[in-house]
Amino acid sequence: MESRTDQLLVVAAALVDADGRVLVQQRPEGKAMAGLWEFPGGKVEPGETPEAALIRELAEELGIATDQACLAPAAFASAPLGERHLILLLYVCRKWRGIPEPREAPALKWVRPLALHSLAMPPADKPLIGLLDALL
Repeated sequence: MESRTDQLLVVAAALVDADGRVLVQQRPEGKAMAGLWEFPGGKVEPGETPEAALIRELAEELGIATDQACLAPAAFASAPLGERHLILLLYVCRKWRGIPEPREAPALKWVRPLALHSLAMPPADKPLIGLLDALL
């Protein structure tokens, strides 16, 4: 029987622009997996819904605003992460207010879904690429 592990619930957004490109950000130095490219998002805080967490994270990380109605659940990933187990909920978002800017990440990049395969990304993000490509 598997031992109980703490779960870490994380939300992320695949922001899709009018050209069908997806925004990814680079993980900053000093953080786990620094330098890898990831979908913007972060941890769901206690008492917070996944959608509220994602709206908060997008405002903090990119300086943009969106509404819950603009977040479409797309896929999830489940992966071990040290002593914990990561559950990553990915949403697709096509409508937001403001221009994304890297507030915490050293860089942002707009890429076509197929080009995500060539980027160095965290293990939990990799299986989402094919699903995302099929959805978009």
